Order: sequence, then structure tokens, then C-alpha cells
Amino acid sequence: MSEDEPWAFPPEFQPDPQSARYDLGRALSSVVALDARVPADAFTASILGTERTGSAVVIRDDGLALTIGYLVTEAESVRLATHDGRVVEAHPLATDFVTGFGLVQPLGDLGVPPLARAPASAVSAGDTVTAVSHGGRGHALSARLVAKQEFAGYWEYLLDEALFTAPLHPVWSGAALLDARGRLVGIGSLFVQQVVDGRATRGNLFVPVDILDAALPELLAHGTRTGPARPWLGLYLHEEDGRLVVQGVAPGGPSEAAGLSPGDQIAAIAEVPVVQLAHAWRLLWRQGAAGVEVPLTVVRDGSARRVRVVTADRMALLRKPRLQ
Repeated sequence: MSEDEPWAFPPEFQPDPQSARYDLGRALSSVVALDARVPADAFTASILGTERTGSAVVIRDDGLALTIGYLVTEAESVRLATHDGRVVEAHPLATDFVTGFGLVQPLGDLGVPPLARAPASAVSAGDTVTAVSHGGRGHALSARLVAKQEFAGYWEYLLDEALFTAPLHPVWSGAALLDARGRLVGIGSLFVQQVVDGRATRGNLFVPVDILDAALPELLAHGTRTGPARPWLGLYLHEEDGRLVVQGVAPGGPSEAAGLSPGDQIAAIAEVPVVQLAHAWRLLWRQGAAGVEVPLTVVRDGSARRVRVVTADRMALLRKPRLQ
């Protein structure tokens, strides 16, 4: 992991330390590089790869770092690196599919301060924000919060309110989103295309950090949530012309076992018609805990049939971090 990257935003796109209402250099130092290694036989290896890099943000005095979960899911080793070149081995402490976050505990002193956090209510559409990946000011982008709205992911994921920014930060995974006071309000998750001021614009989706608060003590203590797990179908769905169409099924997952395949339409869940992802996921999660049998109405080649899928706990298929 190199401390120097062969690129930087042009100065006019970077935040101005003279006009910042906080210590910009101190805030940027709290965003560190993350390098994770995942076994080749891990469940997510074929989807997310075995070498994953991005950023993490130090949020506590003991060095606890917050990142986006897909970077550290099933990781067997993690390294964190500061902008001044300090490299520390770290323990992948938890991955949370509800929020989409991952937690990493460094096994040595990173020597950087924690970032204070603020709720999503601290920012509004139109506000100037700063998107920061590891690498200092050259990798910090002065951006605009263009929307706060619901987001449904095709991988059985839902945010009641996600933070959408523009322009695009090209190194978004685990990046920090800072408000005007330099507080952490979001963690980078996705590249998105959106309509801003009537034209298509490339930008990013950030997950609000305050949705972590309620689960944080449990994740720190157990590495996962201990209550009943959400039912998981193992389906990748997308909205297409007013229909929900299967993009793919997770290998070894419940939907593959039930015979579903790409191109199938999911017309109803538990006899309730579905055409939007957010509605589908909320309806699925209302059926009960993981293990519940869920009836799906599946349309294939113009014919509808009823398929009963025995849901699973997604975490049960993954390699677990070793609590230390």
C-alpha cells in the first residue's frame, strides 16, 4: 500500500483550508487507507474479489475505524495506513448487513485523531460538503449534497435516507463525507448516476453514520447483531419497465436452491404484488426471521408459478471475524 497516489484533484476542486471552519489537516489525517485480503474460497470472493482496497475513518481514541462493509466482509487480514506512512495490522471486527458498515480495530497505534460524528440531519440538500479518501488534501473533493432520499440496493439492502453527492469522487469505497464543521456524516458506498438541475450527473452515495449508533455496542461486543436475523433470499433484483427482474442468484443461496434463475420476474411476495425494490425488501423482512418460508410468484416465459423459498441468515454462509 503506497502512501503516495499518482493523482490528485485540481486545486480548485479541493477544500480550501483558509475558509474551512475546522482544522482541515487534522480531519484529513483521520481518513486512512485500508487494504484487506480475503481467502479465495470465501463466499464473497467471486463477487467482491480477494484483494480489496479503500478507506476507513478513525472514530474513537483507541483507533476504531469505520468503513464500508464490503471491503472487510470475510477478510482474514487487514492493514491500515496513515498519510504519513505508518502501517498497522488490524482486526476486522464486524460487518453489518443492515447498515452496510464494517468496523476495524487496529492492533497498533495509528497516531491520528478520531473524527467527531454528526447525524444526517446536520446537512441539507444544497449544502457544501467534503468527500475524502485516504491520501490527504489531494484526495479531498469539495462537493455538494444534492439529495437525501431512500435507496434500495439490488442485493437485499435498503436505506431510508441515503446521502447523494456530486461531482463524483472516483475513490469512494469507505471515503468520509464531512459537513461544514468537519464532522463525519457519511461513509462512501457507491458510484451513482443521478439527475441534478435537469441533467445527468455522476456522483456518489454515502451511508449516514448515525444509523450505526443503535447497533454499535452489540457489534463491538459480539462482532454481529445477536437478535433474529433478517430473512435472506439470495436474490439480485433490478427494476425494469415496472417489473422486478432477477439479475442473478447467490451461489448456494435459498433462491438457487428453489430453482430461480436470471430473467425470472418476481411478481409477488407472500401474495402481495411488488414492482419496486424498496417495497419488496420491506415486505420480505416483515415475513419473519431468517429460516421462514416465503412464497414468491415467479413469472418465467410468460407463465406464473408459485415458488416457496426457505430463507436463510446471510451471515451463516460467511467466514466470521475472530474476536480477540
